Amino acid sequence: MKTKYLLPQLFFLLFIGFVQAQTATVRGIILDENNQPLNGVNVIAGETGTQTDLNGAYVLEIPANQNVVITYSYLGLKDAQLTISLAANEDYEFNPSLQVDVEQFGEVVIDAKKRKRVEGITSISPEAVRRIPGANAGVENVLTSLPGVSNNNELSTQYSVRGGNYDENLVYVNEIEVYRPFLIRSGQQEGLSFVNPDLTSSVDFSAGGFQAKYGDKLSSVLDITYRQPTGFEASVDASLLGASASLGGKSANGRLTGIVGLRYRDNSLFVDAKQTETNFRPTFADAQTYFTYKFSNKFELGVLGNISVNDYQYEPLTRQTNFGTITDPVALLVFYEGQEEDRYNTYFGALKGTYVPSENYTAKFIGSIYQTTEQEYFDIQARYLLGQVNTNIGDEDLGEVEFAEGIGSQLTHARNDLDALIVNAQHRGTLNIDDHIIEYGVKYTHEDIRDRVQEFEVIDSAGFSIRPPVLDLPNNEPYVPYDAPIVPFSSIRAQNNAKIDRISGFAQWSKLTNIGESELWLNAGVRSQNWTVSGDGIQSKTQTVVSPRAQVTLKPNWDMDMLFRLSGGLYHQPPFYRELRDSTGTVRPGVKAQQSIHVVLGNDYSFDLWGRAFTLNSEVYYKKLTDVNPYTIENVRIRYRARNNAEAYAYGLDLRLAGEFVPGTESWVSFGYLKTEENIDDRGYIARPTDQRLKFGVLFQDYVKVIPDLKAYLNLVYNTGLPGGSPSYADPYDFQTRLRDYRRADLGVNYVLIHDKKRKDSGLFKPFKELTIGAEIFNIFDVQNSITNTFVRDVYTKVQYAIPNFLTPRVFNVRVTAKF
Repeated sequence: MKTKYLLPQLFFLLFIGFVQAQTATVRGIILDENNQPLNGVNVIAGETGTQTDLNGAYVLEIPANQNVVITYSYLGLKDAQLTISLAANEDYEFNPSLQVDVEQFGEVVIDAKKRKRVEGITSISPEAVRRIPGANAGVENVLTSLPGVSNNNELSTQYSVRGGNYDENLVYVNEIEVYRPFLIRSGQQEGLSFVNPDLTSSVDFSAGGFQAKYGDKLSSVLDITYRQPTGFEASVDASLLGASASLGGKSANGRLTGIVGLRYRDNSLFVDAKQTETNFRPTFADAQTYFTYKFSNKFELGVLGNISVNDYQYEPLTRQTNFGTITDPVALLVFYEGQEEDRYNTYFGALKGTYVPSENYTAKFIGSIYQTTEQEYFDIQARYLLGQVNTNIGDEDLGEVEFAEGIGSQLTHARNDLDALIVNAQHRGTLNIDDHIIEYGVKYTHEDIRDRVQEFEVIDSAGFSIRPPVLDLPNNEPYVPYDAPIVPFSSIRAQNNAKIDRISGFAQWSKLTNIGESELWLNAGVRSQNWTVSGDGIQSKTQTVVSPRAQVTLKPNWDMDMLFRLSGGLYHQPPFYRELRDSTGTVRPGVKAQQSIHVVLGNDYSFDLWGRAFTLNSEVYYKKLTDVNPYTIENVRIRYRARNNAEAYAYGLDLRLAGEFVPGTESWVSFGYLKTEENIDDRGYIARPTDQRLKFGVLFQDYVKVIPDLKAYLNLVYNTGLPGGSPSYADPYDFQTRLRDYRRADLGVNYVLIHDKKRKDSGLFKPFKELTIGAEIFNIFDVQNSITNTFVRDVYTKVQYAIPNFLTPRVFNVRVTAKF
């Protein structure tokens, strides 16, 4: 097939297809009144049904987005019914206990989708997370297609939400807060996100205005749930970017469940395609596990564990970046010597006990330990020249540098080590009294960080060492000899041993009531945190903040399925270690918590179009921030000023239309508008580093009508340019130019060789429940996106150039996925 016909045919696949209606899955284990598994229980939903196996387990597919009545019946026992409505591809676990003479639950009505709507939570299908293509496929990859969520670096799993930075997002796995490494400065160093998509059963996300039960951050909450297997399951996924495998199962009595995931990641495919020629030897690997044991119907213990090993070795060789205009092209040509060796090893373990003494009260006890040991060592010398580019069409040297205008060199050195230990102990409770739900929690956290920073940068231009602009030393050459010592352009040396003790807690109340014939949901709560910073050579400092929050949701009794939601409150973000350390490496214990008055007004409108379900979500938001801690971003590395010397604001509009654009699939189109500015030291408002004005996102899934097992997935993002940053020690007020717009489209095409309705009863393919092969094209249109600028000065003209650091070009990948 000719290459020029490849892309049109791939896009053609996206817009054809008609497949059967979407489904959801209900699974579980059925026990008798003695907690013994029941074999042969009939599980019926309309015209479909199944029976439990020898272990009492069942799996039933039901139509999505509609109320379905499931009946559980067994000879000699009382029938039970469940009325449920699930979203497409949602996986719900229900474990009933059938009684002899007592009907335990005549009818249970559960609509998880409705509950999340009123709380302002966006739910994402775990299957979409696993299928949607991306350079860093996973939960964060899909999040960036949502309005208000931005990530301008496809090699990074970090994201900013509504003008916040990467450190302002909460991430939970089974209600356990998780962390990420401290020292990573480049997206290509990151490797793997903590969240393993192979283990995930639900993904919930809130972009702001979240409840008091969530922690003390300013921007967003990502709430992940790992599943509890109802039987043996296994999967393998392999591509040119790495591999992953998972294995899960349960014991014969159904009390013990466990799932294990292994992953390996190699970014060489992307790094080798970039402009810098390198020797690149990365090893990113992790192992995760989640086990639960049900001691009784009242107590269950869960164990979450993670070991992550990231070994990053990088040896740059050469780089050429062409920039400028068509009439005046300029090139930066760099020759490198030296290498970088980084290691980020993290260990995480958590215990979660759930105790249900009665139908009205649930208590949870959570303890976790997180340790990270990180090393960042590099010595890299770069000799560069700025030159004019040959633009004569037809010359064999077209595009090559033919005349050097500026020559210089740069030496960067680092010996940075960090060892952090974070210990958490938490108790949470939920009390149901009539129509009132009361939730509370208290948490203790101890953070012990040992940090050594030793790094410097020497810049030389045409034989002259460039001095740091912060030094004010007179230079009257040639009339007076200049005898000041030669110093690096930048130098940081610090050694810190900091300890932070935190006590936080929350209490909140919620109630579903009626106003006339309209439904009204109310939520109000408050959380507080007290923290103390201490350590060697650090003057102890204690601070306290209080954060009231509230949500009100109204669903009018209209023919239209529409609800209105108002949420907000006073949000605080007490400083973490990175926010306490200033640009010189000094820990400032008096840094205050950043404060935000946050208001969100939302509307959800569900309707049918073309006979299929759609939902239009819209939200307008406003944030007023005080005690702001200014920062700069270099690739994904954030450096704080450790001073609360700024104020800021952010406001915007988020729109998302989701539904079955193609029958049987869920896709969405999103739009976001954002403006965020800060005022540092009362000098006037300038754009914040995350001021990304416009954002468009498309996540599209399709099937081919004549070949229903051929599926296509498109992930498209457009973001307007971010502020381009500033060189070291420069005043950000003097550097307000923006990077070019970020445009990226990733396409995946899969063919399902084997699935539930296409199983092989014999031969090589008998063990497979599902087998899929596919191809992926990242950055289809080969757009040159950039994340930061390199600032280089021409010694002759004294002009300082902002040279973009381009991200990855078009890259092809192949992928194989199997389930057993």
